[in-house]
Amino acid sequence: MTQPSAPPSSSASLPSDSVAAVQAALGAEHAALWVYGLVSAFLPDGYNAAVAEGTAAHRARRDATERLLADAGRTPEPAEPAYVPPQPVTDEKSAIAVLILAESDTTVAWRAVLERTDAAEVRKAALEALTIAAVRATRWRRATGQSPATPALPGRPAE
Repeated sequence: MTQPSAPPSSSASLPSDSVAAVQAALGAEHAALWVYGLVSAFLPDGYNAAVAEGTAAHRARRDATERLLADAGRTPEPAEPAYVPPQPVTDEKSAIAVLILAESDTTVAWRAVLERTDAAEVRKAALEALTIAAVRATRWRRATGQSPATPALPGRPAE
């Protein structure tokens, strides 16, 4: 697993709309971490490595995003105590469906960061986060045989 790009060393000038987008992306990372914890109870052991990789990647991205905000003089928003999936998670199929949704939500959040900042290092981190989450979402879709396995434009909000 590759580590997330280091946040910019001096982000004090991060505009408020950029900060709001980064906070929303942090929220998506918090939610994704929670989802990975939830689904581990419903997936067979064959998925353990993929779940561990996803968990570690989202944890690292969350930590890097919290550092980015702290370096900008902002307080990172904490995780919610729990999240409500859009449908109950009761088996392997529903567990993978919520993983795909969590990864897709993460791509949307990081795309919003790209749209709201001109800071090169923040854009680099956002693009990396969007890309890696899109790849994970594709892997989960492939695990269920979904076609197409990836949307034409990952990170685009659902219409």
